[in-house]
Amino acid sequence: MTVDLIAGFLSGAALIIAIGAQNAFVLRQGIRVEHVLPVVLVCAGADALLIAAGIAGLGALIDSVPGVLSLARYGGAAFLSVYGLLAARRALHAQALNVDAGEGTPLGTALVTCLAFTFLNPHVYLDTVILLGSLASQRGEGGRWVFGGGAAAASFVWFFALGFGARLLGPLFRKPAAWRVLDALIALTMWILAASLLLG
Repeated sequence: MTVDLIAGFLSGAALIIAIGAQNAFVLRQGIRVEHVLPVVLVCAGADALLIAAGIAGLGALIDSVPGVLSLARYGGAAFLSVYGLLAARRALHAQALNVDAGEGTPLGTALVTCLAFTFLNPHVYLDTVILLGSLASQRGEGGRWVFGGGAAAASFVWFFALGFGARLLGPLFRKPAAWRVLDALIALTMWILAASLLLG
């Protein structure tokens, strides 16, 4: 049981801890100290749900219907391209971080954006549903759910660390130049990911 849990945690961490659109969004929210708890709960909760679905057999179903991944691929590419444009626009008109200003993204908008980053990314289905689901299925009836629990725990640990740890960068991001660099990197990341979806 412990071996399955550790294996699941390490497998989940290896797939989740990567530069991507979702992580960039969580980092930005964390630096702004804006809706951090709801955002990290949505990200980690969505991962846990997808991991459970993969263990329950959804991965085999998705694998047998290639149109599902194609739809997610094109929708994800369009979403990432638009979000990249918004980040590039922010980079051109950067402002200093002012936590006390009371202005920012409404909670509903932040959560919808977070869900779009999660569910419009075809890699999330390949990683969490198909890959983790197939790895878990090799561990027998009891072991597969323990493995899945470990993978879900890795997601919670990562997103909480990223979201709440990002506030340590707050003093740096009181300078507009730091926001310009971050938003420019986010825009570049979004466009590279969009291109990889279209070309992949």
